[in-house]
Amino acid sequence: MLKIFSLSINIKNILIALVYIIIGLIVYTIISHFVNKSKIFNEKHLTKEKNQKVKTIKSITLNISKYIIAILIILAILSLYGVNVKSILAGLGIGTAILGLAFQDLAKDIIAGIFIITEGKYEVGDTIEIDDFMGEVIEVGLKTTKIKNYKGAVKIISNRNMDNIINYSLNNSLAVIDIAVSYDHSPKEVEDVLNKLFAKLEGTIKEVTGSYQILGIDSLDDSAVIYRIAVEVEPMQQFVVERKLKREVKIAFDKENIKIPYPQIEVHNGKK
Repeated sequence: MLKIFSLSINIKNILIALVYIIIGLIVYTIISHFVNKSKIFNEKHLTKEKNQKVKTIKSITLNISKYIIAILIILAILSLYGVNVKSILAGLGIGTAILGLAFQDLAKDIIAGIFIITEGKYEVGDTIEIDDFMGEVIEVGLKTTKIKNYKGAVKIISNRNMDNIINYSLNNSLAVIDIAVSYDHSPKEVEDVLNKLFAKLEGTIKEVTGSYQILGIDSLDDSAVIYRIAVEVEPMQQFVVERKLKREVKIAFDKENIKIPYPQIEVHNGKK
């Protein structure tokens, strides 16, 4: 009779434990549904630049909710089987303090990661520079940030060390090129050719965001007059635009017979 009574208690406890687990799953499902459907986390209403930030915050929210629910269920089940939960919580408090001292750097990384994400210091796709290493941000986590340079090298930096950075992607860049022109051509002649070229290029180079400008004569060299031109472009696209612009200037100058001088050495034979 005692065995049957004990067996019935065990089955009852198992069923109650299963109910706790089911309730936990239901609560997590409700939270997950709220997070995914809420306008606060709806990526469709946000700009492309903020999508990565929203995804990260959404992931953090769901992970924290999952761990809290799991801990509460485990404590409830332990209490069901007669375990002194209060002593465990007291022990957890001491253990947490010890772990806190042991993992100070980890805590600093996580806190710094949260601030990076919420404040928008940089995001995935931005070009940043830190400690003379410049590259594209390919991953922003709660612990580390990964940056890849143009050679393909990836630098992994703890978030607590991500200070004193330069972000090149917050504002547009400026493409600037200097053009050497022979002294045989007047400034008006050169400027007319350039203005004609600028009108032709309008809207053809996709990275350009502003108007082409002739900044004037930058210097008078030994064999050439140096003209400087500039245009506003998308962040970190100045090198691409500069190469395209140099090509177009060369073609236009060849067509209009504008000479681009090259270094020459004159040798004079002295008479005896």
